[in-house]
Amino acid sequence: MSNLFRSLPSMDALLTALAHPEQAGPGTPPAPEQTAQADLSALPRPLLRDLVNAFLDQCREAIRTGTITDAASLSTQALLPALAAHVLRAARPHFRRVLNATGVVIHTNLGRSLLAEEATAAVAEACANYSNLEFDLSTGERGSRYSHVEELLCKVTGAEAGLVVNNNAAAVLLVLDTLCTGGEVVVSRGQLVEIGGSFRIPEVMEKSGAVLREVGATNRTHLRDYENAINEHTVALLKVHTSNYRITGFHKEVPLAELVALGRARNLPVIEDLGSGSFLDFSPWGLHGEPTVREVVADGADVVSFSGDKVLGGPQAGLIVGRREIIARIKRNPLNRALRIDKMTLAALEATLRLYLDPELARRKVPTLRMMTAPADELARRARKLATRL
Repeated sequence: MSNLFRSLPSMDALLTALAHPEQAGPGTPPAPEQTAQADLSALPRPLLRDLVNAFLDQCREAIRTGTITDAASLSTQALLPALAAHVLRAARPHFRRVLNATGVVIHTNLGRSLLAEEATAAVAEACANYSNLEFDLSTGERGSRYSHVEELLCKVTGAEAGLVVNNNAAAVLLVLDTLCTGGEVVVSRGQLVEIGGSFRIPEVMEKSGAVLREVGATNRTHLRDYENAINEHTVALLKVHTSNYRITGFHKEVPLAELVALGRARNLPVIEDLGSGSFLDFSPWGLHGEPTVREVVADGADVVSFSGDKVLGGPQAGLIVGRREIIARIKRNPLNRALRIDKMTLAALEATLRLYLDPELARRKVPTLRMMTAPADELARRARKLATRL
């Protein structure tokens, strides 16, 4: 056994063989993975040494257990294919591409929406070059990062003003923290949803400093429930779109327009959390009852928040639109800086919003929309093609 241990190549010999496999010895078969992968020598040297050392430890364990008994199998030439495969397997990124075979287009665990080509190109451009992220090219002075997308947001949604933060939970938190801290917010009991990952609307409200005042029953809430709950401590009315579940049967909720009328009469802002807000009406494709952001804004909601990376088909972001004076207050909240988006998200979002200036163009170009509106005969054709290949 001791002879076998002495037959193991040195660390330097294996590192050299990985960098120059043609010099490992005559007749050395190239590792299949090596022919399809980048040069292993391009890996960081400390990482490469750790991986080679781990491979040698595996060889030593195989010797101790009697799995390896032939000294010839421990030569550099003999070990190189297995070593290369080990290094490639261990060095590949932890965050990497997978195939989505779940049948779920917007899969939270698999990265949610795919970006349009225009958006991915914009991200690459933002990463590779300096940009006017917070620089006003017309004045030569410091600018606002929100200026790159606010006008687009307003055009697409019909809102007076807009703001973007890093996700919709952050958007809800920022809105409540700005408008509702220390006061009561009235919300229907049937809308106290869990967003995902055990994050729930009541917990987000509590963290913002707002006091939850739930009204109605789980399945039915009336306008009078909101009216009876309003008191001197009430600061807002909140409506949450239950996009991740639906109550059917004996059910009633107050339409937004009626809630807005009550808010106007009592001088209270109406906040709507749309969750995975959409710019496209999906009813022609059989998806009924999903309001668009433009519809909600037109119904008079003072503030609307929604995600950028779900039905919208853009990058992860929380979008806030609404009345100009309210959005201005939200922008001034110090918490806004902690929740702001980075340049890559901003670039992808601008490119995605530009596509929505032409809804039909967006439907064709945004992968999420394209997949969700694909006709049945096309899906059948693709399924038959895949079945044949399999």
